[in-house]
Amino acid sequence: MRSNLFAPENQEQESTQPGLRLQNSKMLKIELDGEAMARQGSMVAYQGDVRFEAKGSGSVGNFVKQKLTGEGVPLMRVSGRGDVFLANAASDVHLIDLEGPDDALTINGKNVLAFDPTLSYDIQMVSGAGSIGGAGLFNCVFRGRGRLAITCKGSPVVLTVDAPTYADPQAAIAWSAGLQVGVQRAEQFGLGTLIGRTTGEAWTMSFGGRGFVIVQPSEEVPLSAIAGTGGGDQSGVGGVSGILGGFLR
Repeated sequence: MRSNLFAPENQEQESTQPGLRLQNSKMLKIELDGEAMARQGSMVAYQGDVRFEAKGSGSVGNFVKQKLTGEGVPLMRVSGRGDVFLANAASDVHLIDLEGPDDALTINGKNVLAFDPTLSYDIQMVSGAGSIGGAGLFNCVFRGRGRLAITCKGSPVVLTVDAPTYADPQAAIAWSAGLQVGVQRAEQFGLGTLIGRTTGEAWTMSFGGRGFVIVQPSEEVPLSAIAGTGGGDQSGVGGVSGILGGFLR
């Protein structure tokens, strides 16, 4: 049998070390020898003796926060020995290594795909975002030593924040946890109207301090889905009610 599907770049990528690595630009491979945390609904294939366990938001504290805010990451614990392949709607996958207690990264929940269990995370609300989308803007702050995988729609730009920096809330997917972050109505920056017409830019995020912001070339996701609850299989099990049910089972 012959086909360009069988080209070397489409074959399974092998490694001698367990952990998270890229199978290709849109698929993550976890070479599992122990456990990892992954987004519910993201598994596309696996081989070996692997078990999946729904974990809600990852801890009792985050479970309570998610119940109050409707935000968070619907997680599953993946354990055993084997290979697990993850993806999210053919979005690009990027790996980030946090290298110690001083490393911290804030990520929009909808962009979290998987991470090492050695990392800890908390759900925090962006300053000044109490009314955005009617529910606030909550994100996940990761700390510690380990690797995590995030998704991005298209090739991102990483902006160095050494001057006041602004981004659309639906496009800014991650940033240095030490930045001062706020959300303002776009009218304050002259973006709300253009020659008497709305521009469609209702909110703008501001970043100050020293660090970086990762911005994807897409802003098509509704604000209500920014922090990852959403709907359908890729969001986990169909939004908050499904997440809570998975946590309690």
